[in-house]
Amino acid sequence: MPEIHYVTADGLEKLKAELAEAISQRPIISKQIAEARDKGDLSENAEYDAAKEAQGLLELKISKLETLVANARVIDESKLGTDRIQMLNKVKLMNHNTKKIVEYTLVGESEANLKEGKIAAATPIGKALIGKCKGDIVEVTIPAGKLKLEVLEISF
Repeated sequence: MPEIHYVTADGLEKLKAELAEAISQRPIISKQIAEARDKGDLSENAEYDAAKEAQGLLELKISKLETLVANARVIDESKLGTDRIQMLNKVKLMNHNTKKIVEYTLVGESEANLKEGKIAAATPIGKALIGKCKGDIVEVTIPAGKLKLEVLEISF
């Protein structure tokens, strides 16, 4: 069974735009392959090999994007609340290890961007936070060790 990917409406539009852009590259790579093939012996033609490799990488990217779009489920933002942590909630956390306050927004994997404070709900931290309430203390095991996080605030 395919894995469902939860996204925002904007996130789905970005995925569709990225897919359309990738598909638009097909004729360009086909033209590069044809030009390289016209240059003669394919066994010693580095341009042909490079173009074929680029084609393979592009097709892989297209396939992944098509799967993401096909299995995407748009989150209905009108049904979200702030009593328990769920997708698209912004959470303010106290990291008890470092005594620093951090803020994250829980998003789907395709929208995750740590620089923007967006973490995927499928990450260890995201999984540990889902369903927690304000005041809960969560212990999370990450590659760097154990984190102790206290939920200070849940917003939307």
